[in-house]
Amino acid sequence: MTSDTRSKEGPAAAARDPDLFEEFYRRHFDAITRFVARRVTDPHTVADLTAEVFLAAIDSADSYRPGRGSETAWLYGIARNLVGAEARRTARQAALGARIAGRRLLEADDIARLEEQLDAEAAGRRALAALAGLPQGERALLELITVDQLTLPEAASALGLRQVTARVRLHRARKTLRGAAHDVPDQPPPEPALARDTLIAGTGERA
Repeated sequence: MTSDTRSKEGPAAAARDPDLFEEFYRRHFDAITRFVARRVTDPHTVADLTAEVFLAAIDSADSYRPGRGSETAWLYGIARNLVGAEARRTARQAALGARIAGRRLLEADDIARLEEQLDAEAAGRRALAALAGLPQGERALLELITVDQLTLPEAASALGLRQVTARVRLHRARKTLRGAAHDVPDQPPPEPALARDTLIAGTGERA
C-alpha cells in the first residue's frame, strides 16, 4: 500500500500504523499548534496541549466520520475540549508552582519557536476576546468560523451540532454582535482584519 493510499484512510489507519501516524501528525501539527496558541499564552502549555490533541486523536480515531467534516475540523473539536479542560484546571489551582511541577522541559529553541507562534496568533486572541460576551454555545461556533476559518458544516461537526442548529446559533451570535456594535459608537475602530463587521457579516462558508 502506498503512502498516498494510506493517507486517505484517515485517523483510524494512522492509529494503527506508526508511519502513517507520522504523516498525519506532520500534516496537522501546524494547524493544531496555531489553534491552541490562539487560546493559550504559555509556550509550555501550548506544546503540552498540542501533544495531547494527537494522543487523544489516537484514542478516539474510530469516532472520526469523513462525511461529517474534515480531519482538521475533527481535531479542532478535540483541541477545543482539551483547551477548555486546561482552563478549568488552571482556574482551580491556587499557585503557579502546582502547574510547573509536572511540566516537561522544553529546549530553548522550542520555547523560542512557540513564543514566535504566540506572537503570530496575538491577533487571533484579540478576536476571541471580542466574542467573550456571547453565550458559550454561540461563542464556540463563531470562534471556529471567524477565527479558525472552518466552514459552517465543519464547525457544526467539531461541536457535535446539527447544521440547522448551528445556523440558528450563528444568526443569534451575529445579531448580538450587531447590537453590541451600536452600543459602543465612540470606541476607536479595531484592526481591519479583526473588525466587528468581519465577525458579523460573512456567511461562514467557503467555496
